[in-house]
Amino acid sequence: MGTLNLTAVQNYIEENIGRFHRKRLEKIENLDLKQLLKRKNPYLFRVKHLLVAEDIVRSFTDAFISSHEETVFGDWLEGLAIFVCQQVYQGRKSGIEGIDLEFEKEGTRYIVSIKSGP
Repeated sequence: MGTLNLTAVQNYIEENIGRFHRKRLEKIENLDLKQLLKRKNPYLFRVKHLLVAEDIVRSFTDAFISSHEETVFGDWLEGLAIFVCQQVYQGRKSGIEGIDLEFEKEGTRYIVSIKSGP
């Protein structure tokens, strides 16, 4: 088992956090309002008492961006977890579908799926 070098972790974060922000910005820049509205249930507007176009667009855009941010952040967090595990346990990105990380500790093999939220 190795030791965790916090300076290396800080450097990893500083070098990679920009990717999260770039992907977030790219998604916003490429947002197609017509495509977004096509995927929404028109009856939901009334049920949520969204009567003004601005409120409708804002509601759906916020939900779209939030969902994308969660995905991108989860990917970023997975990369950080793999980096830390490589430092401490010589862990690696798993090649198994649905599994993110593999490492061994004291003779036991751990297979990990990383979730960034509830």
